[in-house]
Amino acid sequence: MNGGGTDVTLSLDALRTLARDTLLRVGLAPDHADAVTETMVAGERDGCASHGIYRLLVAASSIERGVVVPDAVPVVSEPARALVRVDGGGGFAQLAFARGLPGLVAKARDFGIAALALNNVVHFAALWPEVELLADQGLVALAFTPSHAWVAPAGGTRPVFGTNPIAFGWPRPGRAPFVFDFATSMVARGEIELHRRAGRPVPDDWGYDADGNPTTDAAAVLAGAMRTFGGHKGSALAAMVELIAGPLIGDMTSAESIAADGGRGGSPIGGELILAVDPAGFLGDAVAAELDRAEAMFASIEDQGARLPSSRRHAARARSLVEGVTIPRALYDDILAIGAGKAD
Repeated sequence: MNGGGTDVTLSLDALRTLARDTLLRVGLAPDHADAVTETMVAGERDGCASHGIYRLLVAASSIERGVVVPDAVPVVSEPARALVRVDGGGGFAQLAFARGLPGLVAKARDFGIAALALNNVVHFAALWPEVELLADQGLVALAFTPSHAWVAPAGGTRPVFGTNPIAFGWPRPGRAPFVFDFATSMVARGEIELHRRAGRPVPDDWGYDADGNPTTDAAAVLAGAMRTFGGHKGSALAAMVELIAGPLIGDMTSAESIAADGGRGGSPIGGELILAVDPAGFLGDAVAAELDRAEAMFASIEDQGARLPSSRRHAARARSLVEGVTIPRALYDDILAIGAGKAD
């Protein structure tokens, strides 16, 4: 570890140990701690600070406030031939996903397309690690989840939606998959929180204060309402996420999630829908040729200097694997203070 200046540089192994030890210290069961740690390390490794090790503060708070069942045992079932359901029992989503992943992959291979519903789980992280895992296995993947009602619909100023991310993964043989993951809000809520922590203003189109006025005060946006991206188009996508990862799978909307939180200030509680498609189901022996056609499209994007989504993450990953990651000293100190006084 290098602690020079105001920043702290850690190897990925040291970061992993820091995250896992911290989660264990606040009472998270070892299998959950392992799964949650890998998601946080992946975010920090890939340069996604708002979904990286900062999320230790978020996860620990949810544990300490009783929002998360720290030793929940996910229960896997098969409601239909091409469907998998995992009841997470109130635990974090990461272990529930890991328990449902083998069945999802097997059913996608068998039927060409399959879906995994995660119910009764707590969300705090990005979705791209999940679709990337599926794309690495040659599958096309989509993932959706509501969150807490923090986001106003286009034309309104009162929260209805969550940040409601959509993630997509496409396999690229011999190279890292094409992946995107974006909130249907103007920005991830964690990004606003990082601005608040740093005392930096936010753009005036990120959200409203509690009175419905545009503001550049990050704290005021967090206490008021965020905006959807793209006006009515982002608002429609946010509504779609509410429906297909809420009522469709028998789980909560963002408004119901924040009501269930009961003012504890914990992470969103609810469901997630993951879809997996095996290209061979449509294409058979023509899979390789059709994936080559996709590569021609990617090349036509990059050849004109445009950036493919996930390319910055992959570049950051290559650096982090060699150089480790650097986090602000204040964040590092806050992490060390988590669960202070509790036995290791």
